[in-house]
Amino acid sequence: MVDTQAIEQFQQQGYTVARGLFSADEVARYRDHYMDLRAKGSYPGDTAGVDIGSSDPLKRYPRMIHMHRWDQISLDWLIDPRISSWLTALLGSEPYAVQTMLYFKPAGARGQALHQDQYYLRVQPGTCMAAWLALDDCDEENGCLQIVPGTHELPILCTVEADTNASFTNVTVPIPDGMSPVPVVMKAGDVLFFNGQLIHGSFPNTSADRFRRSLIGHYIVGEAEKVSKFYHPALRMDGSEVTLDTSQGGSECGVWVDRDGTPMVEMIGGTLAAPTRTE
Repeated sequence: MVDTQAIEQFQQQGYTVARGLFSADEVARYRDHYMDLRAKGSYPGDTAGVDIGSSDPLKRYPRMIHMHRWDQISLDWLIDPRISSWLTALLGSEPYAVQTMLYFKPAGARGQALHQDQYYLRVQPGTCMAAWLALDDCDEENGCLQIVPGTHELPILCTVEADTNASFTNVTVPIPDGMSPVPVVMKAGDVLFFNGQLIHGSFPNTSADRFRRSLIGHYIVGEAEKVSKFYHPALRMDGSEVTLDTSQGGSECGVWVDRDGTPMVEMIGGTLAAPTRTE
């Protein structure tokens, strides 16, 4: 059962954490499974091949994307009844599933600059959701997720250049003074659920020898009619496919402006270009 406190936190702040949703044994099996898959090479949808001799940890352990399209374990996790139950309770109706991702984030790896998932998924109408399963204990040292509470109520913001010394992606969304990300410290087996408008990201893994592995599912509201091309086909939570239209690039995005000392978002038109596939 999803308690009312978790639902209220999600509605007010854009995120909530389901503590211990997956057992230690389950998490250990996921870790072993994905480490084994990564050691065997590259797969359909991989955006970067493994380079075991690279000095960049993210090239030795590049993330995996859309594993559910060819790996049964990933598909079973994406539509797991526990995930479905939480998402349905938080959203008010059952969602569609559109993506799996696995981040390895070994020691020394860069993080990901602040961003909004909806910038990539372009769900219409409505937005997307993420279920972020910690496969390792994660904290500030090994680069846990950072979120900006309450920003789920913002529109999609215009992006600016990111610092690629700290982020493996090259775009970010700015936040004004007085607004800052907070760390989400999690134990292996916890699942963070968050709204697709919520500004989030992570800092580098500064630990000496710790991974920060995470298994992520992206979902869209069940009322959605369109989603970006990269996320087709969408699946119902029973695994069956559903046909949706493809959303196009080019729409309004928001910029921060000062109104009598208060930061506010002002929409400007025609500047939200189709993003590169970094999600």
